[in-house]
Amino acid sequence: MFQTFSGSSRKTRNVNLSGQKPTNPFNSTSWSPGGPGGSKTVAHAQAERLQRQQERERLRAAQCLQKSWRGHRVRRNLRISRREAFDRLYHAEEGLVDLQRRTLEGTRLLLFAADVDVDRLFDSFAASELASSKTSESQTGLMWLLAHFIVLQKTRNQLVLHSRSIQGLYSLLSTLSAQIRAGFAAGDLKPSGEDNSIEDAPQPILPPYVSDKLASLTDRDEISGLLEKFTSHEDAGFLAGYILTLIYCFPTLGDDILMRLYLADIPTSEGSVPAVKFFWHAVRRTSIFAQVVSDPDVARSILRQKRTPQADSLWHHEWRTILLFLELYIFVLRLTDDDDFFSGLGVAGDFGMTPSRVSSNGLNLASLKPLTLFLKHLGFTLHYHAADLLGPAVNPLNAPSSSQLANAPSFVLTAGFDLESFRNLVTTAIKMLYERDSRRPFLPQNHWLMTSKFDMEGFQAAVVLEEERQREQEEEGGDEDEEDEEEQNLYFSTNGSRLSRQAQLERIRVARKRAARDSRRAAAAPKLEILRHMPFVIPFETRVNIFRQFVYLDKHRRRGGHVSADNWRLWMLNEHGGFGPDLPNAIGRHQAQIQRGRVFADAMDAFWDLREGLKEPIQISFVDEFGFPEAGIDGGGVTKEFLTSVITETFTPKEGLFVANSKNSYYPNPCDMDQLKTRLRDAQIPEDSEPWKEAITHRLRQYEFLGRVIGKCMYEGILIDIAFAGFFLLKWATTTSPTLPHHNPADTYRANINDLRELDESLYQGMMRLKKYPGSVSDLALDFTITDQISLPSAPAIRTITRSLVPNGEDIPVTNENRPLYISYVARHRLAVQPYPQTRAFLRGLGAIIDPSWLGMFNQNELQRLVGGDSSEIDVDDLRRNTAYSGVYQIGDDGLEHPTVQLFWEVMRGMEDRERRDVLKYVTSTPRAPLLGFGKLSPRFTIRDAGLDQERLPSASTCVNLLKLPQYRSAETLKKKLLYAVQSGAGFDLS
Repeated sequence: MFQTFSGSSRKTRNVNLSGQKPTNPFNSTSWSPGGPGGSKTVAHAQAERLQRQQERERLRAAQCLQKSWRGHRVRRNLRISRREAFDRLYHAEEGLVDLQRRTLEGTRLLLFAADVDVDRLFDSFAASELASSKTSESQTGLMWLLAHFIVLQKTRNQLVLHSRSIQGLYSLLSTLSAQIRAGFAAGDLKPSGEDNSIEDAPQPILPPYVSDKLASLTDRDEISGLLEKFTSHEDAGFLAGYILTLIYCFPTLGDDILMRLYLADIPTSEGSVPAVKFFWHAVRRTSIFAQVVSDPDVARSILRQKRTPQADSLWHHEWRTILLFLELYIFVLRLTDDDDFFSGLGVAGDFGMTPSRVSSNGLNLASLKPLTLFLKHLGFTLHYHAADLLGPAVNPLNAPSSSQLANAPSFVLTAGFDLESFRNLVTTAIKMLYERDSRRPFLPQNHWLMTSKFDMEGFQAAVVLEEERQREQEEEGGDEDEEDEEEQNLYFSTNGSRLSRQAQLERIRVARKRAARDSRRAAAAPKLEILRHMPFVIPFETRVNIFRQFVYLDKHRRRGGHVSADNWRLWMLNEHGGFGPDLPNAIGRHQAQIQRGRVFADAMDAFWDLREGLKEPIQISFVDEFGFPEAGIDGGGVTKEFLTSVITETFTPKEGLFVANSKNSYYPNPCDMDQLKTRLRDAQIPEDSEPWKEAITHRLRQYEFLGRVIGKCMYEGILIDIAFAGFFLLKWATTTSPTLPHHNPADTYRANINDLRELDESLYQGMMRLKKYPGSVSDLALDFTITDQISLPSAPAIRTITRSLVPNGEDIPVTNENRPLYISYVARHRLAVQPYPQTRAFLRGLGAIIDPSWLGMFNQNELQRLVGGDSSEIDVDDLRRNTAYSGVYQIGDDGLEHPTVQLFWEVMRGMEDRERRDVLKYVTSTPRAPLLGFGKLSPRFTIRDAGLDQERLPSASTCVNLLKLPQYRSAETLKKKLLYAVQSGAGFDLS
């Protein structure tokens, strides 16, 4: 308890022997004269300790002041010396100083000067030859010069750059654009796997200090403040060049930069206007725009003008203004739905309401007419006269050597825009406007045609000749294509590490070689290039005839000149020496027995390995459920029955490959892969195991084989009674060759909010309500993620998967400013990302039969007509002119039709169009007429007699388009029996 405890609890007696009165020690202080001696000692010690503490604090404060003064004096003296050195450097005579060395040394001295004239500094830089130097040392020096200049602006409180600063920055960024773009691309690459060592990790190409300062150029405040300083259209060229270079240098931030432009208003003398309209007005003021709109031939001469090397020339100013407007307007079109687009035209929309940000960025009809003319004339020149723009070294008739290809001239419009990127930009803009007009016309009829530029009488023959010539060149250069097929980065390997200088040069050489080869092919086939990239300038009927001719020539080439099925089989017999051992492998692969009820499965088992060989004639024999073969010989009609049966069986809810929207238009099931993976997990099959991979592969093969079957129908001219969704047909027209691993940016499907309406009306309406939400979107607690629903027939509960729309989307809230991007990303996910594996597999199969470039000649509505026939009113006279007769009904020498046949046409003419379509579908399996009339129907519409029994119903063999019509004596009986047979489905089995 107590350390002094003696063992006795008796309290000791305290006796006061001092003779003083007892006082309270806690009431006395160190200066109290009456305090006890012990208390005084403690009080004095505390006072001395406090005094020593105060002395130490005063000493430390004095030392801090002395250090600060000495540092200030040193910094002041250093700044004065650097200022003097800087002045001596820039006041020396021009002829005695190396301008490159002076610029680099001035950079080192720059930040220590308090009153540097930045404009004069960059005038000196422009006068030097440093920007044209390509050595690694000079590039490194320029990179640091750029970073220091940005810091200098910040330290001088010039938070917003002015026009002279823009010129300097544009010069530096243009010179270093490739290095900056590659450096930021390297920063985005992450080493794959967790066990990568530090030595294996890619080293950044840009120092952290430099990359940080460069990235600050894309800040929202930086761009917004920059736009406020430009109020004149004359300055638009400098501003456009600077922003275009930012987009090129920071490709991953392109949408963010354009979004900041989209949200910005630029003050002008007429008031603040959206940035897109500011640049549109600037474009209309350019001489280039006025000349190209008025004369379709002048674009060629303008592009061939000798361009001055100065980046501040009028020629460069105008083109940079045009290019930035196109970039920004394409971005706006991606965010604009049809209601907002047409409200800007005054055609439709919510009148009387406050216009949304999207609609305020739209152009009116008076602006769109000259814009589409400008794009049409310019795009035509870029595609049709590509060889002329590239120079005389590209000979379209002779195949140049590899060295000639590698050294082929290049077309550079302005910094960052060569011929290919410029052409892609123009083509994308004009295609997006054309899609709007094809969906809901707002331009005059025949506005897009340019038939005056061609000799239309010989156009078809010329295009076919170009196709054959280009195919021969591709076959000759097949080895080169395989060598250059892999898409390569010019500065980084596949694992993100920086390549050596020699490897970079080699990849640059390969890229130039590939670009020159593509340009040579385009030069050899200018009309074909127009059909592939701007097909709408040619009439639809002409394009259909060209498509049929392409198919015929492909059959002729593959079948040794024997297009018909029987002649091809005889030719195969002769090629293999009669019934030799190789004949079963050659012809037998094209024969199959198909059981009714499992047509798709048997067809896939029999013909999957054919791949492109499915283009050749196939021979089908049907067997019933008991294995007995059905009577009949396949002369082409059974093949048609087989193909249409495969399609009918697969487009059912049971198969689940395709689903239909509210308008009964089909598209690949977006949830199919998620549903399959869920079933595999429920079956406890491990991911990435062999059974897992086999199940996924088999499902995707089903999509691919179905694509081949539909391609086979188009190849043989067989119409199918399936309506596809418009957004899905757009992917047919925008796909590239299935053998290529990469896609051309101009030839890829771009999802938009308007296509979302066709996919999911409720989701579209929800996105529209979000776009027009008047309050703060942040209150809705949305982020950049989306929830996909998975429903299985065997499980009543709906499962969900949450996916990010952008990297780290769960950490990015949706706000009023970024909601247009959110809506755009939702549309992209639903239309392109979620169904990507299924769609890619289907298009790979379709492309194996039909060349994707042939499909690219048509828009979505034209493709539907190509697949399923013309939806216009049935032309009875045209059908009558192209009908064949057999048996009793065969026309004799007198040229007169049988009386029953005359009654049939009388009845057909008196029917409603709906009833005519029912009859046509009863006979041909499709209710629509072929494109270009019934003369293109294969096999021909045929009528044959079916006896004299007046009570017998007509029957049909859809496989050969044959109507078996009894010899009725009255029109009334004929119409009654015919409609009854059509409505009851009496068919082949009743005849």
